[in-house]
Amino acid sequence: MSFSDSDSSSGTGDYKNFRQISRERLLYEMLRSAKMKDSKSTWKVLIMDKVTVKIMSYSCKMADITSEGVSLVEDINRRRQPLPLIAIYFIQPTEKNVSMFLTNMAGRTPLYKKAFVYFSSPISRELVAHIKKDSTVLPRIGALSEVSFLSFRLVIVFEAICVVQTSHIVCCFIFLLIIELSVDAELFFLGWHMQMNLEYFAIDSQGFITDNGKALEDLFGDEESTRKGDACLNVMATRIATVFASLREFPFVRYRAAKSLDPTTMTTFRDLIPTKLAAGIWNCLVKCKSIPNFPQKETCELLILDRSIDQIAPVIHEWTYDAMCHDLLNMEGNKYVHEVPSKAGGPPEKKEVLLEEHDPIWLELRHAHIADASERLHEKMTNFVSKNKAAQLQHGSRDGGELSTRELQKMVQALPQYSEQIDKLSLHVEIAGKINRIIRDQGLKELGQLEQDLVFGDAGMKDVIKFFTTKEELSHENKLRLLMILAAIYPEKFDGEKGLNLMKLAKLPPDDMNAVNNMRLLVPPSDSKKSSAGAFSLKFDIHKKKHATRKERSDEQETWQLSRFYPIIEELVEKLSNGELSKDDYPCMNDPSPTFHGTSQAASIHEAPVAHSMRSRRKPTWARPRDSDDGYSSDSVLRHASSDFKKMGKRIFVFIVGGATRSELRACHKLTGKLNREVVLGSTSLDDPPQFITKLKLLTANELSLDDLQI
Repeated sequence: MSFSDSDSSSGTGDYKNFRQISRERLLYEMLRSAKMKDSKSTWKVLIMDKVTVKIMSYSCKMADITSEGVSLVEDINRRRQPLPLIAIYFIQPTEKNVSMFLTNMAGRTPLYKKAFVYFSSPISRELVAHIKKDSTVLPRIGALSEVSFLSFRLVIVFEAICVVQTSHIVCCFIFLLIIELSVDAELFFLGWHMQMNLEYFAIDSQGFITDNGKALEDLFGDEESTRKGDACLNVMATRIATVFASLREFPFVRYRAAKSLDPTTMTTFRDLIPTKLAAGIWNCLVKCKSIPNFPQKETCELLILDRSIDQIAPVIHEWTYDAMCHDLLNMEGNKYVHEVPSKAGGPPEKKEVLLEEHDPIWLELRHAHIADASERLHEKMTNFVSKNKAAQLQHGSRDGGELSTRELQKMVQALPQYSEQIDKLSLHVEIAGKINRIIRDQGLKELGQLEQDLVFGDAGMKDVIKFFTTKEELSHENKLRLLMILAAIYPEKFDGEKGLNLMKLAKLPPDDMNAVNNMRLLVPPSDSKKSSAGAFSLKFDIHKKKHATRKERSDEQETWQLSRFYPIIEELVEKLSNGELSKDDYPCMNDPSPTFHGTSQAASIHEAPVAHSMRSRRKPTWARPRDSDDGYSSDSVLRHASSDFKKMGKRIFVFIVGGATRSELRACHKLTGKLNREVVLGSTSLDDPPQFITKLKLLTANELSLDDLQI
């Protein structure tokens, strides 16, 4: 969620979206409140950097901050004038930020009269020493005199939010803690006193990202340069560690091991990405043990994967309401723009809404098949109209008899509630209708059936060739996505002229071939070396079943067509939960004598003893949508979540390097209920198909950068 005083914000975290009190107005109010001896005479300013403002914008609105007593939000990198305020710094522990902070607070005329500094991740001893050297700054810094107070309060608050609304991380409650601090509190210069451990971005009640949007490019692109890749993994490891530090979880760290086809094959940097990240996370977690109340024994499980584990999930059409909204409606983040009638009677006005978990209808329907969502929305509208008197009047469903005074009074009382509820229902009815029209106009049902048949081995190359020759009206993007699925299943069929012939048959521009060719960079070593002889022909399907990349699941009863597909992580998480995940393919970093696959360099980065337990902890459940029969709202999460605390097993965290998909996020929600364990998905980014395709094209386009493109 973005910083905004309404639900119409974009979620970009841009300062231009903030509604701030002007400096002149702020000074006037300060003087007025001081003169009137108002209780709000202690005003506060919040200073953040580019990363921390984005962290906050994912978690709360501007109204949440101002309600906790913050009157002004400023950018640490912008020039500011002195104000007689208490300053709250929430910044990354970088040399640049620390220098800027010292410049703000040093000298005879500091910018603010007192500063409380909180870093988003661990601060180095060198930077702490740098702060301590400035004798003019030390008296102007306020901090906690009791470190356990902050740690204890953060844990309690976080667990409470896990019950209430887990997508809103502790950000909007941090200020409650800060504001309670005394400005005369004794200063302690220990790293954890100044550290918030909030350098991740909540995208969902069971999902987070580290905001490494260029990870695919940096890690899977240029094999010659590993400097950018190592830097990317270091940032990633630090941010992932802050997730476990803030949740007070200590994981078993498992990862996909690098494999070589034979002893003479050299392991590449791409092969070692999960191994290197696991080592980086482990080193950060070892340092977390100095945090008060941090567990000394493993409390959960973490599985580290990369995008090569499943190349089909990012491009196949996912048929849930959530995925189709983001795939087909050109949304910017979670922002949907639609037209509403003008109150002044003029032309329709554009209105922005956020499709997020604060909306109970979205919460209930987001993981439903689009056909199911459409049916349930129709039922909700029918039920609502039949039960609501004001709705009946509006829709002319009553007879023409006179209304009693009591009935009129009830009607008037119902109108405000009716207006709000019917607006929410109408919004989703409009969205579902728009999606269904796109599905019909673009012929997506037939395309989706072919995609699923390819994945399950029920169709092959000749079916795709026939489809291209008979469906010339298919859009370029959908043709490209179909070819990418084909390349993931039949990589050998895209060698040389054979691949070019397929592109010509699909009538795609040459630059789209980059996306198909770059699929090879995401192929695991055991698959990338496969080759096939023979020229391009229509006779590739004699043994098509052997090309299936998914097996039918006998335990799954799908009601709707096109719901067979499931991401690979669903199988992996189930095996992990049941203790069936291969320790050779997915070794554990916590194992005192782990078996490493790959180079000796990979083995040398494992360094840390096995942890020992000193305590246990309860595990709050992540919110799950509930069915509703009132025609409007889903059942309240609050009523049910707390009763599930002690029933849930240890959490499972899955982290995917290179971008996660909405089908994988859906799978985590599904598995939480199925396994009775909270399954949390983390990734470098959450990518919809157009975003993933753009990133894939850039892997070998050295002259371009992701920063140059508007996705």
